[in-house]
Amino acid sequence: MTDVQAYAQRCFRGTTTDRVGVELEFLVFDADVPAAPVPIARIADALPPMPGGSRITFEPGGQLELSAPPGLLPDAVAGLVADVDAVRLALGEAGLTLGGTGLDPLRPPRRQLREPRYDAMAAFLGVPYGPMMMCSTASVQVNLDFSADPAVRWARSHLLGPVLVAAFANSPAPGWVSGRQAVWLNLDPSRTASVAMGGDPADDWARYLLDARLMMVREEGDGFRPVLDGSAFRDFAAVAGRPPTEEDLAYHATTLFPPVRPRGWLEVRYLDAQAVDDWPVCAAVVHALVMDDRAADTALAAAEPVSGRWARAARAGLADPALRRAATTYFRAAVEALPRLGAEPWLVDRVSAFAAEHIESGRSPAVALSQPKAGAPTLEVRS
Repeated sequence: MTDVQAYAQRCFRGTTTDRVGVELEFLVFDADVPAAPVPIARIADALPPMPGGSRITFEPGGQLELSAPPGLLPDAVAGLVADVDAVRLALGEAGLTLGGTGLDPLRPPRRQLREPRYDAMAAFLGVPYGPMMMCSTASVQVNLDFSADPAVRWARSHLLGPVLVAAFANSPAPGWVSGRQAVWLNLDPSRTASVAMGGDPADDWARYLLDARLMMVREEGDGFRPVLDGSAFRDFAAVAGRPPTEEDLAYHATTLFPPVRPRGWLEVRYLDAQAVDDWPVCAAVVHALVMDDRAADTALAAAEPVSGRWARAARAGLADPALRRAATTYFRAAVEALPRLGAEPWLVDRVSAFAAEHIESGRSPAVALSQPKAGAPTLEVRS
């Protein structure tokens, strides 16, 4: 078998600077008929050049993704702001609008991309939550450099998570302020649960890689075969009839979706997509609380009483008094830290305004959205 331990260790070796990269997913709607599906080709034809250099891709349901180049916080945010503004203007001229929620409230899942990888993924994930995850969700992903001691930022990114889920919950569904999180909680837990912590991060990640169910194996050409018998990656040879290569392992890692994933940098994956003008708040707050030692210490102390409450955060958001108290501390610490990290005044002001509107009031962004429409899916987490 390929050396899983060595691969896992490489996932924690990366730049030890303080760059941030942001990946934004947007649901895209027809401005006149929001419940109508929007073909990817219509979106792609309307897109302008990206002044900030973001890479453009599409998710299986047609969600638009902008992936900004990593940089120091002021540069990274400014470049992506320019790209989002350009996209918003161009799509508006084409009769389209960017959604500001993490879960499509109007349209049933409808897959547009028919690549073999997505066919196998759909077969593995099953219904109804597989199509919903692939086609109806949108997120803000914040990517962070490791420090000289990768375990520090790795631990912070996990421990801070439930409160940040509550603070940025923005996908209402019956019984949930983060219906997007509910979808993920209903998927295969061997690939969506948090990586166990307490030991060496590379050891923990190696075990996770081995124990996670094998989603698919490559076949001749560009084909993929879904693996539906419950086999884990450690069973690869028995399933595929050959030992796994490092390419097989690396591909397997791309099919795993824990809340935080190491890839030579940290991927913080648990934040709902936000209103178009609010995503910089996600980037700024996560960056400040993970990168700045003083802010991290303050936030981690506040997080301790609500440790591990991922599902509670997704259900109640800031209506939970303990989560609200912790979030208030988080945002105060972030506002104090951001000038130390070089954030421009407008960004600090934006974080403060978000805190006043949502955190201090105890109203997660989802509360400000209209109530779920008739026929919206009921989301129940399996016990």
